[in-house]
Amino acid sequence: MENNFIIAGFGGQGVLLAGEVLANAFMIDNKNVTWYPSYGAEMRGGTVNCEIVMNDTEDVSSVNKAETDFIIVLNQASFDRFIAKVKKGGWIIANSSLIKELKPRLDINYIFAPVTALAEKLGNGKMANILSLGVLAKVSKLVTLETLEKALDAVLPPHRKNLIPVNIEALKIGYEYDSCTANL
Repeated sequence: MENNFIIAGFGGQGVLLAGEVLANAFMIDNKNVTWYPSYGAEMRGGTVNCEIVMNDTEDVSSVNKAETDFIIVLNQASFDRFIAKVKKGGWIIANSSLIKELKPRLDINYIFAPVTALAEKLGNGKMANILSLGVLAKVSKLVTLETLEKALDAVLPPHRKNLIPVNIEALKIGYEYDSCTANL
């Protein structure tokens, strides 16, 4: 079965890294994957997104679909831009630290998680991207934390391997986040 994902935010939020980790996790699970990054000429502060298409079979279709199953948005501009692409019954995971908690569509599922604030409590606001993957893992049930941990190890370069423990903690915090009982 094919599933489509978009991760979006602004440059410097680790959007492409999160997409690469997710794509690698699917490959570790023997899924077929397409990963496509997109970013403007400006880097930090400019818009960045990536699309991931995952399929159990060898038939992986292309990116840039009209509709997507799961979207992670880390800033308001990305929320506004991509909400129309969520499939009916699909999911949008929104960083409520930077996004207004509005639900303009009634036919999709929302998770507003303060991933930036949670990452800052962890000691590094830059972990919001990885923390959001933990939320996605729980919601989608398509990838496990264990597989995401292996993907982190595969993706992070040698000089960043020291960050794996805090990234694993961020994944766990995201996975355990409960929007019904949050006090942030």
